[in-house]
Amino acid sequence: MGWFARSVRGVQPSYARELDISKDIPHEIRLDFLDHFLAYAVVQIHMNKFNKVCRLDLSKIFGTHHSFLYLGNVGLVEKFGKFYKCIDPGLVQVNPITEDIKHVDITIQVTDIPKQDIITKAMLYWHVNDPYQAVYGVDKVDHALIERASTCLRDVCGEHSVQDLIENRNVISHELHKIIGPIAKSWGVKIESTLIKDITLSQQLQESLSSAAQAKRLGESRVISSKADVEAAKLMRDAADILNTPAAIQIRYLETLQAVSRNSSGPKTLFVPLPPSTAGNQ
Repeated sequence: MGWFARSVRGVQPSYARELDISKDIPHEIRLDFLDHFLAYAVVQIHMNKFNKVCRLDLSKIFGTHHSFLYLGNVGLVEKFGKFYKCIDPGLVQVNPITEDIKHVDITIQVTDIPKQDIITKAMLYWHVNDPYQAVYGVDKVDHALIERASTCLRDVCGEHSVQDLIENRNVISHELHKIIGPIAKSWGVKIESTLIKDITLSQQLQESLSSAAQAKRLGESRVISSKADVEAAKLMRDAADILNTPAAIQIRYLETLQAVSRNSSGPKTLFVPLPPSTAGNQ
């Protein structure tokens, strides 16, 4: 790894490790000379099988190859097709005949989740935290995340009403993160966050929701009107009970006489009935 790997320590976490695969490789192939010579000789023989003389480039047999691994990436090194070490960014030395490096991007990536039947647009922020598992544990981890996120998004949205989807996007995002997080972890990926960016309603769905809203408002207005009628009837009944008393009738009688005397002009004659008690004494 060298000076570059040491200089970026603290900027990017180290994933460097090496497995002992010597037991899995025959003793005669484990020798450095045979590692270079035998593998390269086989390749050259196949390439020159139609020539009488096989030409071998000794500089390639005994030489090494240097590769530069950029910051934000991790290298998985395979020897004879078998993983045996993980390397950090920097200038690395590999055998081009027997070894191969797979570059794994561990930076945070943003993935668009395709629109669903509910017509939502969501974003998934993720990054690789286990390069070995992300490469060897699942095929095309980014595609796997998209497929699983799409399925989970359909399931989560199906459990909520359209009104909830519109008003509680944060709740939907949290539920989506809660479902995808453990699955992504088993794939060597960490989900940083999920975001429901937009919810678009089709014209047919908008008309349906509009009709439902109008019907709901009409029903609520009728209920309010009916309650008002009931309250008015109760008040009128209470008023009639109060005005049906003798004292209230006498007051209304006097008020009527006063109103007639004010509104009438010229001479007038009023016939005032006597109370029953007075009429009985005469």
